[in-house]
Amino acid sequence: MNTTVEQTLLSLPESGTSRGVERLVRGMPTSDGAGVRLLRVLTQDLQRRLDPFLMLDEFRSDNPNDYIAGFPDHPHRGFETVTYLIAGCMQHRDNHGGAGLLETGGVQWMVAGKGIIHSEMPQQKEGRMQGFQLWLNLPAKDKMTTPGYQDIPYESLTHFRTQTGVSGALIAGRIGVLVGPVEKPHTEPLLVDLTLPAGSRIHLPIPAGHNAFAYVFDGEAMIGDQPVAMQTMALLDNQAADGVTLANTKETPVRIYLVAGHPLNEPIAQYGPFVMNTRAELEQAFMDYQSGKF
Repeated sequence: MNTTVEQTLLSLPESGTSRGVERLVRGMPTSDGAGVRLLRVLTQDLQRRLDPFLMLDEFRSDNPNDYIAGFPDHPHRGFETVTYLIAGCMQHRDNHGGAGLLETGGVQWMVAGKGIIHSEMPQQKEGRMQGFQLWLNLPAKDKMTTPGYQDIPYESLTHFRTQTGVSGALIAGRIGVLVGPVEKPHTEPLLVDLTLPAGSRIHLPIPAGHNAFAYVFDGEAMIGDQPVAMQTMALLDNQAADGVTLANTKETPVRIYLVAGHPLNEPIAQYGPFVMNTRAELEQAFMDYQSGKF
């Protein structure tokens, strides 16, 4: 990863009205794919509350036995996947001709649409594999859209720093005058990786209508007036506020994955890798997959 990437100086108000922490969520250890060990943070019981987000998994391990089997070919329909790799190297391939190498600091954004079969396989036999996969719902009118795939290397993210010493990588959405490499008109996702050095703070604007959460994946943060431990998701409340205040009162750096989006307010019907609006549409997805229509 190129650590000398240019950072734009982002001027933000030093303070504001912060959203509070409605609930703290600890991830549930599980496995997926061919046995990859991960932490499932956003589960189905939170899908309505955190609409349009459907799932968040964190994977991190220095033990290749935890990740080496990867995610062989499997199908999806009806949503988008955003894979953000903090450390490691993975190869993506799909049945629509998409292929790409996901390396440290990079993002893969896949639109499953009407149906895609893909694999995500580690390209390393040792060392750390760490990152996130986020599922972002599609509006009903776009669930059967043509599948697509986009590679976003580390250098193509929008990198910034603030006068208080906070640095960030904007994956999607807007912060002030900054625009991330991905924008989606219906869900308006804001995805940003923030690094707070010791003693620093940031008040980050979040649109009033967005559902939002902050996942602390290194160190311990203060979010509003609530301490949040490492590997904990702070579900942010929807009370009137112009953003969220994040601070590091400790001696070691903190990293936070902040996620926000505009809710679709549509029915959610999910079974495994398919997310539609009705049970009938789910049944059709299974029939289409089994008959080779993906």
